[in-house]
Amino acid sequence: MQHVGTGPATYGLDNHGILEARTVHWNLSPPALHEEALRRDEGSLAAGGPFVVLTGQHTGRSANDKFILREPNSENEIWWGDVNRPIELAQVEALQGLVQEHLKGQDLFVTDCWAGADPAFRVGVRVVTEAAWHGLFAHNMFIPARADEMAGFKPDFTVINAATCSADPALHGTRSETFVIIDFSARTVLIGGTSYAGEIKKSVFSILNYLLPDQGVLPMHCSVNVGRGGDSAVFFGLSGTGKTTLSADPDRTLVGDDEHGWSENGVFNFEGGCYAKVIRLSAQAEPEIYATTSRFGTILENVVMDEDRRLDLDDARHTENTRASYPLDFIPNASADGLAGHPKNVVMLTADAFGVLPPISRLTPEQAMYHFLSGYTAKVAGTEKGLGSEPQATFSTCFGAPFMPRHPSVYARLLGQRIAQHETACWLVNTGWTGGAYGTGQRMPIGHTRALLSAALDGRLATVPTQPDANFGLLVPQSCPEVPGEILAPRNTWSDKAAYDTTARDLVGRFNDNFDQFKDYVDPAVLEAAPGAG
Repeated sequence: MQHVGTGPATYGLDNHGILEARTVHWNLSPPALHEEALRRDEGSLAAGGPFVVLTGQHTGRSANDKFILREPNSENEIWWGDVNRPIELAQVEALQGLVQEHLKGQDLFVTDCWAGADPAFRVGVRVVTEAAWHGLFAHNMFIPARADEMAGFKPDFTVINAATCSADPALHGTRSETFVIIDFSARTVLIGGTSYAGEIKKSVFSILNYLLPDQGVLPMHCSVNVGRGGDSAVFFGLSGTGKTTLSADPDRTLVGDDEHGWSENGVFNFEGGCYAKVIRLSAQAEPEIYATTSRFGTILENVVMDEDRRLDLDDARHTENTRASYPLDFIPNASADGLAGHPKNVVMLTADAFGVLPPISRLTPEQAMYHFLSGYTAKVAGTEKGLGSEPQATFSTCFGAPFMPRHPSVYARLLGQRIAQHETACWLVNTGWTGGAYGTGQRMPIGHTRALLSAALDGRLATVPTQPDANFGLLVPQSCPEVPGEILAPRNTWSDKAAYDTTARDLVGRFNDNFDQFKDYVDPAVLEAAPGAG
């Protein structure tokens, strides 16, 4: 086995059962990884220098192909069900053997890195891949180990991405040839049958969501930024709701765009990079993210380019879920250390496909708990394999159910404690539809959303009179600078008021039906915050 680059002196791939690889490339620099990826014909350089790859049939996460090993140490801590599916030890061992055999004689790329910017809570992660560009992705998305850390690096968790290795469902207990297997006992993740790089990122997020609550840290599927006065803001939301776009604010410092922890010390980024959706990205509306798409070091997944290597971000022929992976410092005003103080504001973003929710509303602490557990939004086409061409209304608890191994009440209790302790203001923001449901109304103008958020974060909305929403009880501001007053009350934007009332009652019913599963885990005050309860 030949070794290239800087690897550990004591803890090598033999500890992961990988014994007969051809060449192991240890912790290569981004330029070297680009060079290897080009030499291996894994992708192409576009104008400006970004590396463009196609991920084949998987252009989003394969949520139904993720399994967690059922084993004694973690079995009672896992929220088993449709999100966290169990797999047995014999099947995992067979998959391990399959992957180890598959990697024999191959060139491999190893990235030793950290997940977590706070040294008190960071987790050492080793990412082993058979594609150079997946190694570059890991280098972008996590926090690379320093040169002086590499020799003695011993990972807390290892992700082995054998993208071209396919499972046999009959033999391995998987649903298809694709598999994402998390083993909390051996502290490993096995990925196969998919080249979509997001599986690496979200597997590490799932690991942190399991490990950190025991240390009193709330893991959050959110972006974070900080105002000039040092006030931090948390933005919860699923893919397509605007987390990345709205947190990349030129007037505020970006801490991170997707995954953070809230500890006794404040908030900290889990990552060292961003993974932004770029379909129909606008240089006018999202200038900072747009600029990253023409830089060397950025990876573009499933983005269309022409023969002259010019990008077409509007072309969705491969998927709606086109992605850019880039280091956080590509954003001009990004945080250098990934740390911030306790949030002054928590914003919950939803893309309401029904056009019922107000564009912004103030939440009581009990309403914040209710809506955090509910996690209502609309999944956008392409975010997961198998979604159709239209958004689908869904409830994803904690705004990140696919990545939450523990019961949602664990995360909700931590959020409630933090909000109460730090007197954090909470807001619900609808980045979805106004003037009607999807197909009739139109998407909320991003300029209005930015103006509403700015007024909330800088305190201008704190003193504005509010009116309770008739259906949800949310406290809706009656005015906001730079925003037309008529859009603040959603019923006013519908030409057919009877249709609005019918749709609103239907959505209230959906909320209440969904929340039945949490009734035994929350205080009565949270139940009273349910829509229609008053």
